[in-house]
Amino acid sequence: MSADAASEACIDALRRGRIVGIGGLALLSAELADAAALAALEAQSRAGLIITARRAAVLNLANQLAAAAPDPEPVWVERPAWLDLAASRAVADPVLDLATPLKGPFTTRALGADAESARAAITLAKQAALLPALYAVPLADAAPVVTASAAAVLALPAAAARVRISSRARLPLALAEDTEVVAFRPDDGGPEHLALVIGDPSRAGPVLVRLHSACLTGDVLGSLKCDCGPQLHAALRAIAANAGGGILLYLQQEGRGIGLINKLRAYALQDQGFDTVDANTRLGFEPDERDFTLAAAMLHQLGVTSVALMTNNPLKVAGLAAHGLAVARVEHSMAPNPHNSAYLDTKRDRQGHLL
Repeated sequence: MSADAASEACIDALRRGRIVGIGGLALLSAELADAAALAALEAQSRAGLIITARRAAVLNLANQLAAAAPDPEPVWVERPAWLDLAASRAVADPVLDLATPLKGPFTTRALGADAESARAAITLAKQAALLPALYAVPLADAAPVVTASAAAVLALPAAAARVRISSRARLPLALAEDTEVVAFRPDDGGPEHLALVIGDPSRAGPVLVRLHSACLTGDVLGSLKCDCGPQLHAALRAIAANAGGGILLYLQQEGRGIGLINKLRAYALQDQGFDTVDANTRLGFEPDERDFTLAAAMLHQLGVTSVALMTNNPLKVAGLAAHGLAVARVEHSMAPNPHNSAYLDTKRDRQGHLL
């Protein structure tokens, strides 16, 4: 099995609640672990709990020597007898912080030779759209169903940018009747992504483009907590009205790359009073986990080299420009409503969106 294939197999196994081996560690998702799976992992030694430095800071572990390294260095939390399955889940999931406010005292250990494996473990959990928290024991003490090198797992974001066109069809939309849908399948087995090619945009000059990350709650259910649905519909209208047409990429990067379930966890944290940035970081994620090499790869396959990008997010501009596209920004913002005004303020004030 190739290094890439082994890494991808580890993602699948981790999402199924199975034990995987990465580098020198055997790992089990803290989110999905049950008593039987944890007992299997701990057949020979007590498992530690690997969490992100961001989550460790929330738990006031950042003042301990072993947890003092800045991101992206994870933190290994030792598990005494009292830190059982339920208590460990409360350590991993910040949504439970109000229900279980008293945690600790914790003991951490230096990662030492396990540092690369621990970083890869966190990367693997994020790629699997799971909470970035894992039980871990030495690889020799467990029987993983599949193993991969730490280096191969750490290279996963770059591998995810390899996509191929799998299908094309005419797709008249209510807001843009002259539309062709182009489906892209990533080589890593991840979710499929779509390009909506509206009209007949010339590749000779800048193509009007919108990068839209999927938002089930906003795009489909009409959530008022964000501006995603209105952004999607306004972009389709603008591209359809543009004399040269354009392209909307519909990217399966829910919740700025953390996945649907984790996004709903972030919503629960917002209900507790945290803004969208703090909700993501309390979960152990970065404020924005998206990798725009995916969008650049799709545009290149469509023959696009220059774009007029409808966005207020400087990261999207920089992400495409870093991969050989000429980018000019076109303003694209929606009026706030009473439910998302604070969310939009946070995007402007803490994430640098040009609103």
